[in-house]
Amino acid sequence: MTLIQWFILFLIVQVVHFAGTWKLYKKAGRKSWEAAIPVYNAIVLMKIINRSSWWTILLFLPVINLIMFPVIWVETLRSFGKNSNQDTLLVLATLGLYIYYVNYTQEVTYVENRSLVSTTKTGDTISSLLFAVVVATLVHTYIMQPFTIPSASLERSLLIGDFLFVSKYNYGARVPMTTIALPMIHDSIPKTKRTSYLNFPQLPYFRLPGFEKIEKNDIVVFNWPCDTVYRFFDTSGRKAVIKPIDKKSNYVKRCQGTPGDNLQIINGIVHINGKELILPERAKAQFIHTVYAAKEGVSSTVLAETGSTDYTHSYIIKPTSEDQINALQPYVINASPNPDKSYTVLTGYKGIPAKVIASTGLYAQEIYPPKSDVNLTLKDAEALRKKTGIDSVVRMVEPVDSRIFPHDGKWSADNFGPILIPQEGKTVQLNAENLPLYKRIIATYEKNDLKVNGSEIRINGQVANSYTFKQNYYWMMGDNRHRSEDSRYWGFVPEDHIVGKPVFIWMSIDGINDGFKNWKIRWDRLFTTVSGEGEPYSYFKFFLMGLVAYFGISFFMNSRKKA
Repeated sequence: MTLIQWFILFLIVQVVHFAGTWKLYKKAGRKSWEAAIPVYNAIVLMKIINRSSWWTILLFLPVINLIMFPVIWVETLRSFGKNSNQDTLLVLATLGLYIYYVNYTQEVTYVENRSLVSTTKTGDTISSLLFAVVVATLVHTYIMQPFTIPSASLERSLLIGDFLFVSKYNYGARVPMTTIALPMIHDSIPKTKRTSYLNFPQLPYFRLPGFEKIEKNDIVVFNWPCDTVYRFFDTSGRKAVIKPIDKKSNYVKRCQGTPGDNLQIINGIVHINGKELILPERAKAQFIHTVYAAKEGVSSTVLAETGSTDYTHSYIIKPTSEDQINALQPYVINASPNPDKSYTVLTGYKGIPAKVIASTGLYAQEIYPPKSDVNLTLKDAEALRKKTGIDSVVRMVEPVDSRIFPHDGKWSADNFGPILIPQEGKTVQLNAENLPLYKRIIATYEKNDLKVNGSEIRINGQVANSYTFKQNYYWMMGDNRHRSEDSRYWGFVPEDHIVGKPVFIWMSIDGINDGFKNWKIRWDRLFTTVSGEGEPYSYFKFFLMGLVAYFGISFFMNSRKKA
């Protein structure tokens, strides 16, 4: 919806409110015209129902107002003596229109200075729950949102199983564009096949002021621009769905290019404006390397010392029972039979646990292959080259790939560009060669009618040889360079897709995708900051000390009070 359409809808709501409440305003000792003045009528209504004027702000906050409206309807009725359960059910079932019936047909008396304390335990519980939901929704939407790392695209910088707090206020909280949605539920209702929101009406993009801009190397949470997934991990073949911007899937990547930058990737290394982009110390950029050791084989023990979590173990196994095979299944990636009825199996970097081998009596002999593909940082690769028995370590450079943006088979994930990162207000010359880079921006993100006929480009019916961008764009990449689907595959991230900045890891669980019994808390990552200089430092012990101090002081004060 446009701003004009929203203004018209706002006026309609005001007319509906006036028509249904003006008599009640008069019975409360106010003037009937006060029910017709936008915003002022809400302030007056708060006085009538004996609530704080700041409640008015909550009525104009998208999503939160969906919780507040029913509360106001019920509070209005109770201010005029309508306290029965029947009245409450009727006003909720009619979406507030029951107030019309009371306004025009009932002789009610205004209850001035009514008590706001619930007369029943149930009512008190409901009021407390509503207050908690409002506060939680306010924090979740405008201040801080929890987020979980689900994939390895930032591995070793952020790990699978890290639980983050994402700040909305650093870059400025984005006001929800989807105005009718269940609070604190992003996409679909858990355990159901239904979306948690309605596509209409939609607010225009608006962002509250922040206190910093997105800088190169910032880790950023954003809505995946090309998301049309019906439901993740759904293999039922459902058609793709077009989602509102703020309901697209949340992604987390590192910003490598900001508006106005000239970006190029040379052999996997990002260059900005002709100079190599230096990553911060905490950024652990990784690349696939092939490790060669012809004489002794590539030892998994040596690979483990690098800190990598992306390599395989090879075993010769001789299972003798179904129980042994079933015990192995969670760990085996691939298996192939050998002539002597044994099997060669590949597992992940954790290998086959010793307790599984011991408890099942399985024969399992690890073998070291002459070469192995391993995900390493450049620093770890250099250290590995110096190890005794290692012949060479060769970094992979991806070949040209048609999956790489803009999907014309010209670039690869490791050799890309140069390209200009679009900046608000900046004009770019358009031609057949560079149009694929900006086509999606012009037609989808900035909603223009784009038509191409041979070498002629028309935007909104006019022949165009240039285009001026309406918003800023960013280039996002994962630190795990060969294990990240990022801007190299789907292009620029518009500013209106930015969600927030991860600031804090409050929990980290190793093996979170391996079942509850295999979970292990990474204690050294608890209560660590996402950004900053040097290696992450855990503040968990200070949290525990503060908790102990709080309960100790509370116990002491309560004891003194009782005495």
